[in-house]
Amino acid sequence: MSDELAAILERYEAVIGLEVHTHLRTESKLFSPAPVRYGEEPNHAVHPIDLGMPGVLPVLNERVLDLAIRLGLATHSTVNNHSIFARKNYFYPDLPKGYQISQYEEPVVSDGWIDIEVTQSDGTSERKRIGITRAHLEEDAGKSIHDASVAGSSDTYIDYNRAGVPLLEIVSEPDLRTAEEAGAYLRALRQILRYLDVSEADMEKGQFRCDANVSIRPRGQSEFGTRTELKNLNSFRFVEEAIAAEIERQFELIEGGGKVQQATMAYDPNTGRTRVLRLKEDANDYRYFPDPDLIPLNIPQERIEAVRAELPELPQVKRMRFEDDLGLSGQDAAALAATRSVADFFEAALGTHSDAKAVANWMLRDVLQAINEREVELADTRITPQGLGGLLKLIDDGRLTAKSARELVPVLVDEGGDPAALMAARGLEAVSDSGELEAIVDSVIAANAKTAEKIRAGDDKPLNALMGQVMKQTQGKANPGEVRKLLASRLRPE
Repeated sequence: MSDELAAILERYEAVIGLEVHTHLRTESKLFSPAPVRYGEEPNHAVHPIDLGMPGVLPVLNERVLDLAIRLGLATHSTVNNHSIFARKNYFYPDLPKGYQISQYEEPVVSDGWIDIEVTQSDGTSERKRIGITRAHLEEDAGKSIHDASVAGSSDTYIDYNRAGVPLLEIVSEPDLRTAEEAGAYLRALRQILRYLDVSEADMEKGQFRCDANVSIRPRGQSEFGTRTELKNLNSFRFVEEAIAAEIERQFELIEGGGKVQQATMAYDPNTGRTRVLRLKEDANDYRYFPDPDLIPLNIPQERIEAVRAELPELPQVKRMRFEDDLGLSGQDAAALAATRSVADFFEAALGTHSDAKAVANWMLRDVLQAINEREVELADTRITPQGLGGLLKLIDDGRLTAKSARELVPVLVDEGGDPAALMAARGLEAVSDSGELEAIVDSVIAANAKTAEKIRAGDDKPLNALMGQVMKQTQGKANPGEVRKLLASRLRPE
C-alpha cells in the first residue's frame, strides 16, 4: 500500500465487494452439447442452441449442478433446493440471443462465507470472514476481438466459442476494506475452486474473472457511498492496482467538491488510473424474468448429501492438520497445502518415509524448485511419492549423500525410475567402506599438517577446510557427518 493511499484510508473507509465469474469444469456447454475447448479456431465450438437459432430449446447440463453444490458446501453456504433460471436482457454483439440465461432472485447457492488471512501493518496475520451473498449459474457470452493484429483489420470480430460456456458467478458481501484484502479473498476462493475440481480457474484463459464494486465513505459513517464497478480484471495484481487507483480517484473527486457517479470503470495499467466507460445500469435495466424454456430447478436433499460425502479435505483444514499432527511450521504447512496435487503427493510420500519434516523439506526445497524451473505442473512430471521416499531412505541408510541426492531430483522429475538404480548407474553411491574413508582422512591430515596442529591446539575453524578436502577426494560421496567424526577422532582423541 502506498503512503498516499494509507493517508486516504486514515480518513476514509473503502467498501469493496467482488463478483467473480469462473468457468465450470465441464466437457460441454451449459445448455448445449457444444464442446468446451480453449484455443480452438474462432467459431468452431458453437451450436445452434448457443447462437439462439429459431426453434431451438436449451437443455441443462446436469454436471453443473454438482459443481455448484460442491462450491456451496465448501463455502458454508445454503444450497437451495429450489431455484430458477432467468433471462437477463441486454444487447451487445457478443450476446447472440440478445439475452443471457442466468439466475437472479432464486440462485442455486446463497448466504455463505470464507475466511481469509490478512497481513497487518506490523507483519502479523489476522483471520477475517468474508460473506458470500450468492453463487448463481449462468452462460458466458462470446468474445469481441478489437485487436487488428488478431482480426486482420480495424473491424471488430466476434468469436462465439465462449458463448454458452457454464459460469458460476460468486458475489461477495461488501466486507472487504482494502485492495490487499480483495487480493487475499480472490486467492482463497481460487484455491477452493481448484481443490474441488469445480474450475481450473486459469486467469490467462479467462476462466476466472473479477468485477470489483468500490465506494468510499468517511470513517465512522454507516451509510455506503456511491459505488462504481471495475470490469473484467483478470489478474490478482490488476485487481489490487485497480481498486487502489479507484479509491484514490473517488477521494480526489470528493475532496475537490465533486460527486461520485454510479458507473462502469476501466483500469489502465500503463497509467495506473481508472476512467469511466459508461454510466452503470441497475438490475431493473436488465428486465429479468423467468426463462419460459427452462423449468425450475428442484434439487433433492439426497443429491446435496451425496456431493457432501465426496468433498475433499479443504486447504485450510489440511494446513491446520499438517501443523498440529505432523509438527510442520505454519509456513511449510501452508506451502504444502496450497495446491491439492502437492498436498496429495506429500501425504503419499509420507506412506513411504515417515519423517514428515524431511519429506516437507525435500518437497519444498528441491522437488518444487525443479518443477518451477521447468514451468510445469507436478502431475506432468515423472517423479512419484515412492521415488521421493526411496531417495530419502538411501540418505538415511548412508548410501547417498544429500548433495548427490539433489543431483538425482531433476532426473526423477524428468525421467522417473528407481532412485537406487539411478544412483548406481551414475556412480553416486556414498563411500561406506570405513577402511577406505579412514585412509583418505589420514592422507588429508598428513598433507595438511599445519592445519591439523591448529585443530589439535583447540582452534575448530580449520576443521571445515579439512572436511572439504576429504569430500573433494571422495567426489562428494562421503557422509559429511561421518567425515567430521573421523577427523575429530584423529585430531582430538578422547
